[in-house]
Amino acid sequence: MSQNVSIIVWSKEGCSYCHDVKKYLAEQELTYKIVDITNNDHLRDILDAKYGVRHVPVVELGQGNVYRGVTEVGIEHLQLALDEFLVANKNQVNQ
Repeated sequence: MSQNVSIIVWSKEGCSYCHDVKKYLAEQELTYKIVDITNNDHLRDILDAKYGVRHVPVVELGQGNVYRGVTEVGIEHLQLALDEFLVANKNQVNQ
């Protein structure tokens, strides 16, 4: 994945799904940042405003000012979003 692609994982302590997402990204050798909402319920308001959800994990994939939020729980949703993002990113580079 290109170095200028940003991955942000919104998560909280004790969330097994969040752990699975971070483990998967690490296995794929993808760098990511974490937004920990454990003791920050006001951050759920941001997720609600951006994506209409208040749960975690949410994974944001972005480049520049364009981000996509993966709000569905399950690694398969993240895999699909990453694949789609890579294809779209590659197409932009080739244009």
